[in-house]
Amino acid sequence: MGANETNGQLKGRVLLTGGSGFIASHILDELLNAGFYVVTTTRSEEKGRRIVESIGSSRLSYIVIHDIAENGVFDSHFKSEAPFDYVVHTAMPYHLNVKDPIKDFLDPGIKGTTGLLKSIKENAPTVKRVVITSSSAAIVNPLNHAKLYDETHWSPFKWEDAMDPARSYATSKALSEKAAWAFMENEKPNFDLAAINNTYTFGPIQRTLPSLEAMNTSNHRIRDLILGRMKEELKPTAPIFTFVDVRDVALAHVRALTQPQAGGNRFYLVSEHFSNKRLAEIIRKSFPSLADRLPSTNVPDDLPDDVYQFDTSKSRELLGLEYTPLEKSVVDTVQSILDSGLVE
Repeated sequence: MGANETNGQLKGRVLLTGGSGFIASHILDELLNAGFYVVTTTRSEEKGRRIVESIGSSRLSYIVIHDIAENGVFDSHFKSEAPFDYVVHTAMPYHLNVKDPIKDFLDPGIKGTTGLLKSIKENAPTVKRVVITSSSAAIVNPLNHAKLYDETHWSPFKWEDAMDPARSYATSKALSEKAAWAFMENEKPNFDLAAINNTYTFGPIQRTLPSLEAMNTSNHRIRDLILGRMKEELKPTAPIFTFVDVRDVALAHVRALTQPQAGGNRFYLVSEHFSNKRLAEIIRKSFPSLADRLPSTNVPDDLPDDVYQFDTSKSRELLGLEYTPLEKSVVDTVQSILDSGLVE
């Protein structure tokens, strides 16, 4: 019996897209711990085998989806697999090396999301709920921050904004989520929808990470601090000053699947504010052996006094979330990087 096996009745079958991703790897753990059977999608046989072998659960299998934006790419799988009860859609690239905004972000985001919803409606009548991983990028307006953000806010970016590589990701997340809600409104499928809008996400790295360069983008700043890449100059924290732990994000996805009242809702997930200076000081305190790789203690803290605030009452009340504090998240992230054997 694998590490994540539980005895008892199966909670249902879940399709999890993008299973090799950072957030998806933690969602996978939560789903298995909660007693679900999970079929995850990967872009290659090799990635699929690596996930299954690393977990060793009889309640996990994979299917290969090479291009999530391809029309009808899920249809045959919904027809040939045993019926699904739920779908969690995390498959969405996030990187800073933008070459073609449409191919890199807009197509996988919008076509990938709406194509999946269409396929579920037409081929998977047993699915009760779909949870999509959106982003705080679909909520915040970095050009003119609200004083207090909640789920009623939307980022202002439109298609043409995505042509600026600095805005491609944020725009694709906003447009993908809007497309999902529009699909629900226009198509009125048998299932309902929930969206998870997590902010910068720190937390322990996934178990199958091939290299530190393949790490999720939010964790790069923690990686760069412990590798000494900010020793001479601490990079600015802006534009985002809020974080959430990946384990809270994973738990939110699983609870959003099963809580009846979660359907039809967005959930803005934030634990607290942070700055790169605060990350460095937590690492200095908890890992004294890394102190010589960190910037000087005299570097000023760039967290603004008038930084925007956030209202996470919906996620606390409907999903029962209790957020992991910054210090624990950073310490556990650093420890997981050191334990990976990928650091000199």
